[in-house]
Amino acid sequence: MRHTTLKQLRSLAAVIRTGTVTAASNEMNVTPPAITAQVKALEDLVGIPLIERVGDRFKPTAAGEEIATTLARIEALLSECGDALAELKDAGSGKVAIGVVSTAKYFAPKAIAAFRRERPRVDIRLFVGNREELIHALKNYEIDLAIMGRPPREFEVEAKSIGDHPQVIIAAPDHPLADRDDEIDPTELANETFLVREDGSGTRTSFEAFMVDVFHQRPPHEIEMSSNETIKQAVMAGLGIAFISAHTIALEVEIGQLKILKVKGLPIRRQWFVVRRTEKRLLPAATALRDFWMNKGGSFLPKVPGL
Repeated sequence: MRHTTLKQLRSLAAVIRTGTVTAASNEMNVTPPAITAQVKALEDLVGIPLIERVGDRFKPTAAGEEIATTLARIEALLSECGDALAELKDAGSGKVAIGVVSTAKYFAPKAIAAFRRERPRVDIRLFVGNREELIHALKNYEIDLAIMGRPPREFEVEAKSIGDHPQVIIAAPDHPLADRDDEIDPTELANETFLVREDGSGTRTSFEAFMVDVFHQRPPHEIEMSSNETIKQAVMAGLGIAFISAHTIALEVEIGQLKILKVKGLPIRRQWFVVRRTEKRLLPAATALRDFWMNKGGSFLPKVPGL
């Protein structure tokens, strides 16, 4: 592998990413024969096939996948080196890529804006996605930090708590259970329609964990939705009830558009974390942002009436 070149590695990665030699050549602005030659030279060095044709597309072999993963680490290190050199030239600046789960978008921008006021020359790239998308971005060194509720277990990370993350069940104000003063047993919700997030969402996972003891083999009536905003609007319209992060509904509860049901065992109080890959070296700007979240992040969490 010491005799490989970045051009060979990048050609292979482009074919794997795009699925065809033609698309890879367009992405790298070279001819298709040049891509083919680079991949062939790399396969000759390695001694085993790195891609295989499946239908009309190329897929990586196990060896090809290993090399593509290694290239991602190399590219991340090269990027870190470039950023470090830029910070040496221009003290106090730098770049940070941060990902936040969609539930955290209700408070993360305010915290980032406050950080930017302290360090206006730091360039921040913000990525919003569900938990699975953030784990993928961390794994592939696409982001420096992540704000999420459950740190990944697939690889080693450093996770620092920034504050409580309560999760509740909400209903429209005119729902029959909305004005109950006594605790509602979860079994009373068996016939309700639940509006739930998509698979891969941390909220969906928490909901299923909470309700598994209630419904056993009989799942609740569910309507899947891809965003908290859609779920809130649907609950207000009377389409169903929802298990949701309390930090997404603070405003609607305050102005009376939504009600938090007094369900036994709720709220579940989990934690918000600022997470990074243990093996990823943080440059000064990213370190400063991580420290900001650890020291001040909790002050930006929404205050929810009634909790």
